[in-house]
Amino acid sequence: MTAVERRASFGLASIYGLRMLGLFIILPIFAVYSEQLPGGESHLLMGIALGAYGLTQAILQLPAGWLSDRYGRKPVIYGGLLVFALGSFIAASADNIYWVIAGRAIQGAGAINAAVMALTADLTREEVRTRAMAMIGMTIGVTFSLSLVLSPVLNGLLGVPGIFALTGVLALLALLVVRFVIPDPAITRFHSDTEANRKRFGEVLRNKELLRLDFGIFSVHAILMSVFMQVPFLLQADDLDVSQHWKVYLPVMLAAFVLMLPLIIISEKKGKVKQVFVLAIALSVLAQFMLLFAQHSLWGVTAGLLVFFTAFNVLEAKLPALISVIAPLSARGTAMGVYSSVQFLGAFFGATVGGALMQFVGGNAVFVFGIVLLLVWLAVASGMQPPAPVRTRLYHLPEMDDAAAVELRRRLAQLPGVREVMVVAAENMACLKVDRHGFDEAAVEQLIAKGA
Repeated sequence: MTAVERRASFGLASIYGLRMLGLFIILPIFAVYSEQLPGGESHLLMGIALGAYGLTQAILQLPAGWLSDRYGRKPVIYGGLLVFALGSFIAASADNIYWVIAGRAIQGAGAINAAVMALTADLTREEVRTRAMAMIGMTIGVTFSLSLVLSPVLNGLLGVPGIFALTGVLALLALLVVRFVIPDPAITRFHSDTEANRKRFGEVLRNKELLRLDFGIFSVHAILMSVFMQVPFLLQADDLDVSQHWKVYLPVMLAAFVLMLPLIIISEKKGKVKQVFVLAIALSVLAQFMLLFAQHSLWGVTAGLLVFFTAFNVLEAKLPALISVIAPLSARGTAMGVYSSVQFLGAFFGATVGGALMQFVGGNAVFVFGIVLLLVWLAVASGMQPPAPVRTRLYHLPEMDDAAAVELRRRLAQLPGVREVMVVAAENMACLKVDRHGFDEAAVEQLIAKGA
């Protein structure tokens, strides 16, 4: 990466991480806090407040990406950050659950994820773009883990209103990062590899393998949110004050990360992607049973959380990678956009259903809900086709007309180890799906240098 690409990648990763912080930071503490608010005694309203962010984010993030194509990336990001800050300050000043719901919904309406990804594509060369996207993906995982640990500590120092206010202040400071740290793109254009194309939605929604993965990310985030509707009360009932919950989350997240690594290595190095994927879902089912039947023991809850987050980390790592492998190259940006929207929709669904079950059935019903949803997912995932051992490579092209692009595509497709080729002359970009072994990259670069 060049210095400009590194600056852009780190800056945009921090902006993306801030958005995810808005979703994750209150997970471990919100349920207990909201009971103290007028209206918060309703667990249904509690769940809606926790998940409202996900609903508006799911609805608006793709349209915000399209607006950024028309009006520019930075204006959309500026607007999104201001809306996010407004929602944060409304939630911070709320004196009842209804205003918290409004604040959370407005937070999610500041949907900038698609615009951030598009700006990343504008500011990085094709050769390093995958690395830049990976940095953003890593930011999500780091943000999530830090949120669980820092949230109880910040709650003791600032309270939940203070945490909301802090996220609002950070959003305003992020405006300065966008203005002074992130470079202005020399040109803004559509990127087939990262952005959603409205013409490709039908193709994506008819692809059964992609739908399996969409159902998976919907399920895992629904269960994540429903778990945090109940787990804070379990820890509190086991004589652990909310401000001390980090003592559970910190070792759990560290151990889960360590336990995740062998499973990821086995899936990649041994070609056991489907087996590890299905095993992670099965472990999630086990975790729900542990939380259901060992909830009166602090060690039992901790063990259940360890199993759950080990599986969660594996699934969070594998799901987007599988989307990239399975999606046709011409629809990859669209597939990722649908996947991301479904993820946030799952967060809203899980929090709302979890709250409804707690109010009308009982807390244990949350874990039963998780078990049922995971078993359905297990059945859906068991029918998936083992993904091919491929990777995606991006290349910058010299200027060429459409006829030359068609000819280059034909020649690239004939090379050994090349599974699929997309050449877009208007974007000066070639995207190849290639075998992990037996692919001759030098032959590709030689063809591109000749301009077909």
